[in-house]
Amino acid sequence: MTAPVVMVHRDQTLLAQVVAARLVTRLVDVQAARGSAQLVLTGGGIGTAVLTELAATPVRDAVDWRALDIWWGDERFLPAGHPDRNETGARSALLDHVEVDPARVHPMPAADGPDGDNPEAAAERYAAALRAATRPDDHGVVPSFDILMLGLGPDTHVASLFPGMPALYDERAVVAVRGAPKPPPTRLTLTLPSIRTAREVWIIAAGAAKATAVRMALSDAGPVQVPSAGARGRQRTLFLLDKTAAGQLPADLDRAAAF
Repeated sequence: MTAPVVMVHRDQTLLAQVVAARLVTRLVDVQAARGSAQLVLTGGGIGTAVLTELAATPVRDAVDWRALDIWWGDERFLPAGHPDRNETGARSALLDHVEVDPARVHPMPAADGPDGDNPEAAAERYAAALRAATRPDDHGVVPSFDILMLGLGPDTHVASLFPGMPALYDERAVVAVRGAPKPPPTRLTLTLPSIRTAREVWIIAAGAAKATAVRMALSDAGPVQVPSAGARGRQRTLFLLDKTAAGQLPADLDRAAAF
């Protein structure tokens, strides 16, 4: 796994704007090199704020949205269109405002989808979609995502991988989570092995409530106790923070990587 690079910005608004601009630049570069790109979205306040800023910037049109596959790192297992679903927030903030190819937008199944109220079957359905999207050079059961964005919970969870829960031991690509410690209790999530296939993992955090979690995520803690400590990209891992989330950065951090 790659060693993280930490970037700190003045406040949450600037953080969202900078991440949106960085996302445009990276997607354009990937599409120029390979013709298409694979992006994994996250939910939460800062994840949605990034998408809102992306929709608002004129440079968004530099991205070929129809040559972009869009996935989700996790999802609340609720009916389609429910306001608490990450998909709902992403569509409202960005996807309804750009010319995506509907066939290349891959939301995780909803609780009123083809598998009904069976999150295990829904997880396998999403895993099958990921398998079908792989290429020979991916060398795995999920695509080599170009950018995988993650929020960070105060308890150090990423996606819906909460400390100490069985999903952290699972080697499958996608699993159902029951009994999550924050509502709703039933979710779908990529596992750590799937997250680690990404070329770049971006962990985005804002607010003083995340400062301890950021410090722990940058430590040598095991991923069962601190899931975010196990979320790393194959080529690059970025921690994109506002000043308050960076308030407890480790003293031995390479400060040359912090801005």
